[in-house]
Amino acid sequence: MSAEPIRLGIAGLGLAGAMMIRAAARHPRFVLAAAADPRPEPREIFARTFGGRTHADFAALCAAPELEALYIGTPHQLHAAQAIAALRAGKHVLVEKPLALRLEECDGVIAAAEETGRTLIVGHTHGFDANAVAMARLVQSGALGALGMILAFNYSDFLLRPRRPDELDTAQGGGITFNQVTHQIEMVRMIGGGMVRSVRASVGALEPLRPTEGHCNVFLEFENGASASILYSGYDFFDSDEFHHWIAEGGQDKPSNRHGSSRAALTSPDFDEPAAQRHLAYGGRPMPEEQPHLPHFGVLIATCAGGDVRLSPSGLTVYGTAGPTELPVPRGEGRPGQGDTLDALWSAVREGRPDMHDARWGKATLEVILAILRSARERREIILEHQVTTPEYGGGSG
Repeated sequence: MSAEPIRLGIAGLGLAGAMMIRAAARHPRFVLAAAADPRPEPREIFARTFGGRTHADFAALCAAPELEALYIGTPHQLHAAQAIAALRAGKHVLVEKPLALRLEECDGVIAAAEETGRTLIVGHTHGFDANAVAMARLVQSGALGALGMILAFNYSDFLLRPRRPDELDTAQGGGITFNQVTHQIEMVRMIGGGMVRSVRASVGALEPLRPTEGHCNVFLEFENGASASILYSGYDFFDSDEFHHWIAEGGQDKPSNRHGSSRAALTSPDFDEPAAQRHLAYGGRPMPEEQPHLPHFGVLIATCAGGDVRLSPSGLTVYGTAGPTELPVPRGEGRPGQGDTLDALWSAVREGRPDMHDARWGKATLEVILAILRSARERREIILEHQVTTPEYGGGSG
């Protein structure tokens, strides 16, 4: 097995790309070698910073011989076709969630990965976070007894942040379900063993300025008898980080007086949304480097026969018969969050250890997303057909 760093190309220099660049630049096992984006400004900044070649189109990045792997952080509607193109160009692929917008597109990605023998991992999602993985291992080990239920809830300002038009169009992968609830689905599927039997959901849109779904309430039932409740609200009213010691999603300390700032900016008469969107992209603003705590995505609690377990700023808190116990979780080699995703790519490519967040896993997560939207439209339970187990942890305990 080679110990050489993986030469990584970045497709898409928006916010997601900027966050992955920050992680890869600090990761000892990756070299940022090239990037592609239709906008010249972020390309120029990338070239000055890393000295790699830049391209205006994705096809040129795929053809770059110096690259071993590509990260795809482009708009959601492009993910499946670009992942297939990259795999067929001989590249390993790390593609942002969601893998696709339709199940048949996932089938095309699965086929391309199998035909080429290249690695494909769907991420970053918070399913890679070290403490979420530790919770899954603890629950699936049976050390706390049978799993009964999981609660995942998050209240944020997501919908009121600067957005492109396609990010507000559910048909193009916009709205909270494809963008944010995916993180919660990934975590609860991992903890629950992967095999979701059915979905019942209510989804709504309460913000006239944002014509897409902004809140949802989801009930998942697993084949093993456990269940999960997922709640998400993106209206910039209540902020659930209040229940996580005012620590932001990325692991930074967060001032509580920032509450409502996204709504205030959006409703300001001189707000320039395209300019604000550019500010969030790569090179548009300094990104925080300090990360004193582990990342999180709202509150996450699993209830088992022998106790409850919750994510904490440094690991897990287990609430058992003797009271709460803190279990620290070690960090990986890179920056927590996106760095954990890069660790998974390295392990798969260099050490031959497949990661469970592959194309079939991505299809199963997409099936849940689509079932949420369908259940809300039809006001009924949706039975699933394409779920997969979590191979690292087994099928879970019921």
